[in-house]
Amino acid sequence: MSRSLAAALSAFVMLLAGCTTMSSSAEPPALDGTAWVLSSLPGRGLVPGTSVTAQFESGRIAGSDGCNRYFAPYTRSGGTLQVGERGGMTMMACPPEIAKQAEAFMGALRAAKRYRVAGNRLELAGADGAVLATFAAQSNSLAGTSWIVTGHNNGRQAVVSSLKGTELTLQFGTDGRYAGSAGCNRINGSFTQQGERVTLGPAAATRRMCPEPKGVMEQEAEFLKALQTVTTARFEGDRVELRTADGAMAATLARAK
Repeated sequence: MSRSLAAALSAFVMLLAGCTTMSSSAEPPALDGTAWVLSSLPGRGLVPGTSVTAQFESGRIAGSDGCNRYFAPYTRSGGTLQVGERGGMTMMACPPEIAKQAEAFMGALRAAKRYRVAGNRLELAGADGAVLATFAAQSNSLAGTSWIVTGHNNGRQAVVSSLKGTELTLQFGTDGRYAGSAGCNRINGSFTQQGERVTLGPAAATRRMCPEPKGVMEQEAEFLKALQTVTTARFEGDRVELRTADGAMAATLARAK
């Protein structure tokens, strides 16, 4: 065998091993206070349009398996990880392909024994070092993103969806400006963000009057008022919760496709 062929085979073997097992490394950082979005399950392509997430906080892991919400306790020591069996989950029905993906994801969490953080990537592995799931760090920046408003606070202690026939939207520029639709009129204003802290400046709006659908102008006024109460943004996968200073929901957003 030539030296070049031997070298190529050796490199291939090393690459293959690196794709399927977790090598030993320095002790990884703690997981509390971190949030992640699933990027791969070995041997399985992710269902398009699903967002599978994991948030670690105060000894608990929680998130979405792509259909249902879940939570469970977890413990770590050095690079070892154990997700507890005593957790909980919502019980929504899912399409078969999403249900299978969710089952595979939850199985990976239960089987995880080790973890590694490399830059913006988290890997969970079994006792034998085989990688069970890979995550990308959750982005927490509004700049350069576009959203559909899925709910807004109507000012009467309720978060309501948009009226049929209307769509509320928000786009956040990289220049500190936001724009969008309030259901009838176009709006724009300034925003600032520092970590989870977000402030939306007063919105300037066009001056159309929309008689239909019934209640659209009232909805617009409620939405604009809700935006002025926003103080924090909490990201999870392709969704964002905008909340007030007392923790109440101001608006919920889904990433525009």
